[in-house]
Amino acid sequence: MKRTFLALVLFLAPGGTLWCGGSTVYNFLRNDVGARAAALAGSFTTIQGDPDVMFYNPAGLASLQSSHGSVGFFKHLLDINAGHLSYSTEFDGIGRFGAGILFTNYGSFDETDLLGNTTGSFGANDIALSIAYALPLEENLFIGGAVKFIYSGIGEYSSTGLAADLGVLYTIPESQFAIGASIRNLGAQLSAYNTTREDLPLDLGIGASIVPKGLPLLLNVGVHRLTDDADNFLDRFRSFTVGGEFTLSSVIRLRIGYDNARRKDYKIGSSADLAGFSAGLGVLVSGYNVNYALSSLGKAGLLHRVSVGTTF
Repeated sequence: MKRTFLALVLFLAPGGTLWCGGSTVYNFLRNDVGARAAALAGSFTTIQGDPDVMFYNPAGLASLQSSHGSVGFFKHLLDINAGHLSYSTEFDGIGRFGAGILFTNYGSFDETDLLGNTTGSFGANDIALSIAYALPLEENLFIGGAVKFIYSGIGEYSSTGLAADLGVLYTIPESQFAIGASIRNLGAQLSAYNTTREDLPLDLGIGASIVPKGLPLLLNVGVHRLTDDADNFLDRFRSFTVGGEFTLSSVIRLRIGYDNARRKDYKIGSSADLAGFSAGLGVLVSGYNVNYALSSLGKAGLLHRVSVGTTF
């Protein structure tokens, strides 16, 4: 079983040395999806029983036991608003499927001529449509994949792309431990804004989670963006995340998280304030999981997310 899992992880990193350098397009795909994931700072690769896991590791969909849905709203800086929809159900004898939508609206901008005179206005938006599939490969070992169509528009210009996500998840139920890996945004632009095509934000990540014995805590750790360019080998692991979900009662969950890369990216001078830290709360109300997350970008500001999930 361990050899099978290792082989699948190596399969997710063909050649063993995936690399993604330079500028990338469709960077909205890097945003956390859902308030629960955001509160855990994106440590979501091995989460089970949540339909939003399809955006992090599609193999995690196989852990769902019934039909699940989720909807969320994301208030970014300035006038940028985003959100998501996800749904997963199982078809007997075929496997579990999932569908998801990510969207971002950047608001309205003034259009000016070369002299700075206002001639009108224009908008910008991004959207990604995903279809995912997951199934058990062996006992406690799951694999999954997703295909997504991407559209981005800026005024009269637009671009489309096609990408795939692949994932693997291995669980040890008796010790409440899980380990997983995923590669996301493996694809290319179908059409560019102009004549220049750009790389997609390829993201190879690994993660693990455990419930420490005797503690009401789900502890998640992960390393992401392993495909990004780096000055040395150790710098590839700067994008690590840690998230903890505390069970306060049968209906209340408290969550905290830390994103090391975000803290470094938003550091101004010698101060980063609370950049990289996140927190959130989950409440079960009449069969609905209502989640809220607050993420800090330090002096740049705060990000707010709200999402609601339920079982059908």
